[in-house]
Amino acid sequence: MEFPENLLYTVEHEWVDWTPGTQDPLTCGITEYAADALGDIVYIQLPEVGAKVVTNEVCGELESTKSVSDLFSPVTGEVIEVNSAVVDDPAVVNTDPYGAGWLFRVRVDSAENLLTATKYAELTKSD
Repeated sequence: MEFPENLLYTVEHEWVDWTPGTQDPLTCGITEYAADALGDIVYIQLPEVGAKVVTNEVCGELESTKSVSDLFSPVTGEVIEVNSAVVDDPAVVNTDPYGAGWLFRVRVDSAENLLTATKYAELTKSD
């Protein structure tokens, strides 16, 4: 399973491309681990542009052939862009979760409790 070192992760299996000192906006998505656990994703509901999202609060939904899962925001801030391509073709999240399968971009107010790739890998081993 791949967990790119340049990303940070949440215990809810989202990722963000945030590094201290980097500029907004930050891109957010779900991890390969989450995509694999969900199975074939068939529907995605993302937050609206302009919406305020809060760390660890529900901001959308992912539906797969197995289940429906909440999407949690990895950071607090304002959504400035959503990836309409994944809304049109949700399977992209399964095939490229860290690239074309990104979900939304946020102008960040705060970010807390993010995990390094190493810490996230440890977390997923215990699941």
